[in-house]
Amino acid sequence: MEKKQLRRIKIKRRIRGIVNGTSEKPRMTVFRSNKEIYVQLIDDTVGNTLVSASSVKFKKTKSSTKSSIALEVGKIIAEKSIKSGINEVMFDRNGYLYHGRVKMLAEGARDGGLKF
Repeated sequence: MEKKQLRRIKIKRRIRGIVNGTSEKPRMTVFRSNKEIYVQLIDDTVGNTLVSASSVKFKKTKSSTKSSIALEVGKIIAEKSIKSGINEVMFDRNGYLYHGRVKMLAEGARDGGLKF
């Protein structure tokens, strides 16, 4: 593995030692690929995914950026989670820096009404 991947895995393990989700306050985890961004709300006590959203079904135009799409995914996850009765989450950036698409997703979720 490359040094960059090893560093992310190390950070990810350190974060997961601190952040645990429950059914009242699930863990909101982010996965960022080169093209897409995915987010899930996970109850770690049972191991179930409660709500999920991704950028896969978005219509991408020339004017849309990956960051603007991440903002919309954040709003969608907030809308879905509030419909299912979840208002507060624990944010798990999954070893990624809180910058760029990860930050925009978090801001979109906050704009949508989630608290973390």
